[in-house]
Amino acid sequence: MEERTPLMAPQDKTLVCRDCGAEFIFTAGEQEFFQQKGFLHPPSRCPECRGKRRSPESRAPTGDRQMFPVICSECGRETTVPFEPRTDKPVYCQDCFAKHRRR
Repeated sequence: MEERTPLMAPQDKTLVCRDCGAEFIFTAGEQEFFQQKGFLHPPSRCPECRGKRRSPESRAPTGDRQMFPVICSECGRETTVPFEPRTDKPVYCQDCFAKHRRR
């Protein structure tokens, strides 16, 4: 009969935030949560820096994004897109893009 070794319960770990350099505790409970979700790596940011990255202010457009004028390949309406269009691909306005995306 094969003898099983008991699984060790996770222990709190001290990690260092990659953004601010502060030490933070990766608790045993958080480690179990990560295991249940199938996450392979521990967090690399402290809770404060993770919160800052998730805040709506961090996702707000900076306003310096270049927009390119185009004519929609489907309806012919003038619109702008945040990328430089290539000649070998169709470019759609927001409405036509949404229609194609549902297909």
